Amino acid sequence: MAGGPELANPLRLDVGSHKKCIAMCCIVTLASFQYGLDYALVGGFMAMPGFLREFGYYNETTKAWAIGTTVQQLISSLMTIGTFVGSLLVGPYSARFGRKPALWLAALLNFVATSVMIGTTNLAALYVARFLLGISVGWFLTFGQMYVNEAAPAHLRGLVFAIYQCQLSTGSIVGAAVDYGTKTIPTANAYRIPLALFYIVPTIQCVALIFFPESPRWLMTQGREEDAASALRRLRSADIAEDEFEGELSEIRLSTRAQVHQVQGKQLWIEMWRGVNRRRSLLSIAIICFHSANGSSWINIYTTYFLTVAGIANAFGFSIMMTCFGLLGVFFSIAFVRHIDRRIIILVGVAACGLCQLAFAVAWTVSPGTAATGRVMVAFITMFTFFYTTYAPYAWLLGGEFPNNAFRAHTYGVATALNFLGNWMGVFTAPYFINPASLGWNAKYGYIWFGSNMILFVFTWFFIPETRDRTLEEIHEMFEAGVPAREFKHYVCTDTQAMAHAREKGAEEPQVEHVDV
Repeated sequence: MAGGPELANPLRLDVGSHKKCIAMCCIVTLASFQYGLDYALVGGFMAMPGFLREFGYYNETTKAWAIGTTVQQLISSLMTIGTFVGSLLVGPYSARFGRKPALWLAALLNFVATSVMIGTTNLAALYVARFLLGISVGWFLTFGQMYVNEAAPAHLRGLVFAIYQCQLSTGSIVGAAVDYGTKTIPTANAYRIPLALFYIVPTIQCVALIFFPESPRWLMTQGREEDAASALRRLRSADIAEDEFEGELSEIRLSTRAQVHQVQGKQLWIEMWRGVNRRRSLLSIAIICFHSANGSSWINIYTTYFLTVAGIANAFGFSIMMTCFGLLGVFFSIAFVRHIDRRIIILVGVAACGLCQLAFAVAWTVSPGTAATGRVMVAFITMFTFFYTTYAPYAWLLGGEFPNNAFRAHTYGVATALNFLGNWMGVFTAPYFINPASLGWNAKYGYIWFGSNMILFVFTWFFIPETRDRTLEEIHEMFEAGVPAREFKHYVCTDTQAMAHAREKGAEEPQVEHVDV
């Protein structure tokens, strides 16, 4: 980090030395493919005659198949409610069982929910399956992100989260493309064939996880220090210099001991709101909720339907194009994420997303329903998707970096749950605004989200600290020292540096047996 302070990260600050860990993180974050896949698939179902014949109704006025607003809301939002409920269970489950078992359980729920969705023609069963799938996807995302936050080297966390977003965007592209290929099938196979894709990624991940270690930082919080050392060694390259490995292990060991010792025997649900941890929890919740507060939920899931209602021809094709631009946004961010501060990425991202929403809202206000306005909508929704995926992974990343090691799962779970609650509100209320049978605002809905994005911009400017290239232990030291957000970038973490250069002497630090929920 040229021009910055001396870092406590003892590892080589390159990519090639950590290919093994990056490969493992790629497999763990494969589950994000499921999230993107669901958004794209279900959004497309709303405009499929084969799906509408099973779960919609025939509109005698328009002489076409349609879907009721309530059914549309529940199909879309129950999955989000499931992610909310599942995320609230992340902390208690993780405190006892860890990250890997949760990913296996998420896969099992995914298999059950997918089988029900494929096999049923009953709306009630479909609703239950959507809820179960939401729990599954929520656990995939939350536990996968925590794992890579705790496993990846400090200087590569941004890169790994960009890969995570790549897989989410790829899932959206695959979902939109498969929908495009099956949309004309007049039978239920139009949506059953795309749903079968939900089996693929969890199967791959379940097998791969057998060969991966548990999170070393989670093992440290449980007092399993030898297991943590073994897990960390498996995550690092076989030819890593021993002084580098011992330096990182020492830093994690000594800092985690101190963090756990502070809360040992206490209720983590309470401690996360006390003292300096209140600031850390609120920042984590806020930055993760940027995803729901910028208006991405309604655009992601309703793009195809929205364009169809707006009278834009070939809505499916345009949806695929927009999703591809989202993937390009992630590739673009990979090129600079190791060299540009995260605050700058977030600031530019939310500002651009807000302006895009404002642009198509103004266009629809001035000239609603015209061909020119249609082209403006396609252009700015595409640009919104590009800028959103450029900054989105780093909001997740920052949210996982802020909490204490001892209750990262509790804080991250609450933050994720509240974000999904915000997504649910966006998805649930969007039909009232965009559906012609309700308010019929169409693109004017963007005015609301322009204002929301401007609030995010101001919040980032004043409150979000810079954490690029910092180890989780350095971030902990800065929060404990009460460092203002603007001073994080240049603060020298002398205590963490000392830990990185220390070697285990025996009983110098308090030993840890376990962490209470």
